[in-house]
Amino acid sequence: MKANVDKDLCIGCGLCAEVCPEVFEMGEDDTARTKLNPVPAETEASCRDAAEQCPVSAITIEET
Repeated sequence: MKANVDKDLCIGCGLCAEVCPEVFEMGEDDTARTKLNPVPAETEASCRDAAEQCPVSAITIEET
């Protein structure tokens, strides 16, 4: 699977990086970004959790 962060929607709360630091990190512009694509199988559950918890639904998951 792949995870993508919509920079226009992201409010920089950092929740995704807390929930799934293996996949998400905060950039210098204070918005989240994806560190790994495709997402490693062992982190898929926490990546989905991060997407579900995003308060502005800025994270999309693409099944590959």
